[in-house]
Amino acid sequence: MRTFVIGTRGSRLARWQAEWVKARLEELGHRCILKIIRTSGDRIVDRPLASFGGKGVFVREIEEALIGKEIDLAVHSLKDLPTAQPEGLTICCVPPREDPHDLLASDQGAAPGGLPAGAVIGTGSPRRACQMRALRSDLTIRDLRGNVDTRLRRLREGDYDAIVLAAAGVRRLGATVRGHVLSFDEMVPAVGQGALAVESRRDDGEIAMALEPVHHAPTAAAVTAERAFLRALGGGCQAPIAAHAEIGEGRLVLRGLVADPRGEQVMRDRYEGSVGEAETIGTRLASAFLDRGAAALLAEAPATVTRFRPPAHRSDT
Repeated sequence: MRTFVIGTRGSRLARWQAEWVKARLEELGHRCILKIIRTSGDRIVDRPLASFGGKGVFVREIEEALIGKEIDLAVHSLKDLPTAQPEGLTICCVPPREDPHDLLASDQGAAPGGLPAGAVIGTGSPRRACQMRALRSDLTIRDLRGNVDTRLRRLREGDYDAIVLAAAGVRRLGATVRGHVLSFDEMVPAVGQGALAVESRRDDGEIAMALEPVHHAPTAAAVTAERAFLRALGGGCQAPIAAHAEIGEGRLVLRGLVADPRGEQVMRDRYEGSVGEAETIGTRLASAFLDRGAAALLAEAPATVTRFRPPAHRSDT
């Protein structure tokens, strides 16, 4: 019997996510081992992501290992995964989604309106920063990077009055956090937030077949619409773009947001269609934003380094 090698980052959350996928595969009778891979995003923690590569910095080395057949599959937070995979790789499985909301954590567990005047908010996300500024223009936003444990420690040590985290990560780790769950009206989530992506080589049918029972079609449709929206706008993790899709009774409703980095101009819209039109819904909503002038807002976002592409001499065969 083949033993599947699962590649993952080494943070506690990343390991939890990979262990979850490993457990599902083992329940189905497969043998698996984990391989920890340290990414650029894990090594460089003292600079904003935009200064050295943006979203792809959390997956580059893992994808290299996948292309080089050092691992058989990789488990990612889907929001960390760029909208295009390197040639030969594919997202073969999207498990059920965890809570996609953002969480405003503070000692008092206050909502945005309950924070003190000029409160210092920690986040490394332009999406979160601009939406917090839109809610409260007096807030001071300071960069904050690191894993969930590091960010919560910085909050406890008093470096920030509040920090913004993905509720999914807090729930998965079972962390005790006082906080306010931000509604979608207060903060639209990142594309893919709360969802996992299992990436594999496109020609590895055995992996795809093994993961078929773990795949969750409604979550896959939702994130397909969200990623199509982001792709059509041409944005990465440094552009203040947000989207979240909800599914009910065969219909998919996608809400989107585009803003300038200061949160002074915030555009919101939504588009609805059948679940089978997920990709089209995303591109049509993006077109509506572009028709309203979203490109000018996105042009104000900091430039990022081009996403990793595997060297030409590497091969899937």
